[in-house]
Amino acid sequence: MTNPTSTRSTRFQAVVLLLALLGGWEAAVRVFKVPKHLIPPVSDIAVALWRGFYTSPLAKDGFWYHGGITLAEILLGFVIGSSVGLAVGMLVSQMPRLEALLDPYVAALQSVPKVAVAPIIVVWLGFGMGSKVAIICLLTFFPVLVTSIAGFKAVDTDRIDLLRSLSATPWQIFRKAKLPSALPYIFAGLNMAIAFSVVGAVVGEFVGAQAGLGVMILQMEAQMDTAGSFAVLIVLSVIGIVLTSLLRRIQMRVLHWMPTDPSQRNVNT
Repeated sequence: MTNPTSTRSTRFQAVVLLLALLGGWEAAVRVFKVPKHLIPPVSDIAVALWRGFYTSPLAKDGFWYHGGITLAEILLGFVIGSSVGLAVGMLVSQMPRLEALLDPYVAALQSVPKVAVAPIIVVWLGFGMGSKVAIICLLTFFPVLVTSIAGFKAVDTDRIDLLRSLSATPWQIFRKAKLPSALPYIFAGLNMAIAFSVVGAVVGEFVGAQAGLGVMILQMEAQMDTAGSFAVLIVLSVIGIVLTSLLRRIQMRVLHWMPTDPSQRNVNT
């Protein structure tokens, strides 16, 4: 069990460390007179954040409008790419011959830099949301595919033999033995995929888009507004942190039976 007092103390220390780093950043930039177009002071970034959020949700020069588009791309790409990766992983793990057949193709496609493929996808699908969702799907598909295959193959054979001795159906074996064993692996892939989703959305918007936080970064860099660019990066970081936290909460609920202490996991296995 995690000690609540220790957790609160750690969070407090993290906040103090963050404030100290921000204060040191502000002081260093002003003392050494660093040009603002290279490294802006924290106060300028805070002003840029205020201006970006102090706008109408429909204003095309604010964070709400562009952030909503980027968030929609992230969620759509993550859900579609992860779902397809999980479905293919479940199918391949149950068919060893199919796995052997597809393994070289999966390895080849996984090694292709997705950033290099992004311009081609934009040419195919245009500058709308579809191309960004497709790029995110590519980035999220492979982590979930690989980890799900590994998870379904890591099931304890003794459990399967026990269920078969009790005349369990293939579906019962899958639901009671294979899926619970694979869930930790699947969530590990999902945690990687959610981070890749944010990266994929920004990369797609850099390559070609009409709206989104990536477009805002390009516009601000063209105007030498470094503080605004840092502000957008902070918004992207917050989106990533929130989505990762939500996914981990879901993981804790789904894997409530799994001890959080690694030493306890070893004893129970």
